[in-house]
Amino acid sequence: MPMYEFYCSSCNTIFTFFSRAINTEKIPPCPKNDSHALKRMVSRFAVTGTSKAKREGDGDDTMPDLPIDESRLEKAMESLSAEAENINEDDPRQAANLMRKLTDMTGLRLGDKMEDALSRMEAGEDPDAIERELGDIDESDLFSLSHGGKSGVKSRSPVRDDTLYEM
Repeated sequence: MPMYEFYCSSCNTIFTFFSRAINTEKIPPCPKNDSHALKRMVSRFAVTGTSKAKREGDGDDTMPDLPIDESRLEKAMESLSAEAENINEDDPRQAANLMRKLTDMTGLRLGDKMEDALSRMEAGEDPDAIERELGDIDESDLFSLSHGGKSGVKSRSPVRDDTLYEM
């Protein structure tokens, strides 16, 4: 049985639903308040084993939950795939341009540290030098989740409802 995740921006909650059949179109009502609209998310998936960083005790290796429309992300990735294949790895401006296009197409906002790094790459700075100066950019600063698309203010992380709902 397929499982789908949906985000409610009103409740700031991620809900998991199971379906007896594959259904990529249906969007269920919010379990807390059926007048709230849910957005389909890119679901997490199971991975067996642990990352090298996790084994060495470097901390959590998970990505933050991103309330994003899965179909929007899929379309953006499909649209940019040919461009990504032809990118010149020696030109940081091309990589930065590709990342800008992805964030513009998906509505994702970069975290402050990632935004700084990307701006410097757009100016032609060496990515290795940027990384040395800024240090590692951890997953908590990759993206800034903001309510209603307003920039500047980071929102609190979504709450994950552990109940499994039927779609």
